[in-house]
Amino acid sequence: MTAVPLISLFDALLADLDGVVYAGPHAIPGAVESLQQLAGLGIGLGYVTNNASRTPAQVAEHLRELGAPAEDQQVVSSSQAAAELLASLLAPGARVLITGSPALAQEIELVGLTPVSSQDDDPVAVVQGFNPAIGWKDLAEAAYVVAAGALWVATNTDMSIPQARGIAPGNGTLVAAVAAATGQTPRVAGKPEAPLFHAAAKRLAADRPLVVGDRLDTDILGGNNAGFATVAVLTGVDTRETILAARTAERPDYVINSLTDLHTPYPAVEHIDGTYRCGTSTARVSGDTVHVRGSDSDLDSWRAACAAWWAAIPEAATASAPKLEWLSH
Repeated sequence: MTAVPLISLFDALLADLDGVVYAGPHAIPGAVESLQQLAGLGIGLGYVTNNASRTPAQVAEHLRELGAPAEDQQVVSSSQAAAELLASLLAPGARVLITGSPALAQEIELVGLTPVSSQDDDPVAVVQGFNPAIGWKDLAEAAYVVAAGALWVATNTDMSIPQARGIAPGNGTLVAAVAAATGQTPRVAGKPEAPLFHAAAKRLAADRPLVVGDRLDTDILGGNNAGFATVAVLTGVDTRETILAARTAERPDYVINSLTDLHTPYPAVEHIDGTYRCGTSTARVSGDTVHVRGSDSDLDSWRAACAAWWAAIPEAATASAPKLEWLSH
């Protein structure tokens, strides 16, 4: 076990929002207090979100309402990452067709580019982000410009978005419509691609950031793609079982129950002759079965199981769930 709290090994925390800081309108127990502690430790804090329909200021305001520390500049959105990506590829003042929200247009303007709304304005690029008001005409306009050879950047490609009434189509489905019409593929700025995380780390001047998220396919994959350390938190989408089965690219460096665990030492996993020990729990792999000696309610058992299974299958292109045999101590 490290003698110091896990978070003290890093100079910044890059936190996902939904499923990590809050669930719906309410803060996750312990999350706000855990984030408040960071400032006293001299550890930077950034919030990393794929939602391109709200401005960072609106996101920060919501966080402050929950009691979390949040200045506007601490929120890094996929719309900002898309704007920075475009600014690095285009000449100052270049015209960019906005297929998205006014918040996205604002970010494009802030990096010195010119947002436009029609092919008639001669755009050299298209940026596409989520906006519930987007209609067929907007997608058609984007398709005309993309098909003509313009640079195409998507803020993110989440296929679904949770709404009060259920699961609705996300930006990825709207991007897919333009892709199907044009045969082209956009560059993606948001999770799970690296630019969003690099933009957040740059803003905090962080050399050793820790990415925390509840989703393997966006947060953990994105943090890994960026070359940063990653920690999966069990307060949102992914579970102990899905983390154990994760493909190589989506495996986190750490697994914690909640953000509160950031402020406690992280137990080391020891390996001796094919047996992996974490705390008082051990795990061994035999064929497609992980034999775990410990309790399935003890996260250390799952940490040991992950270490054993991932060592047995170091290169997994797809998720692969082992059988689990639980043995008493």
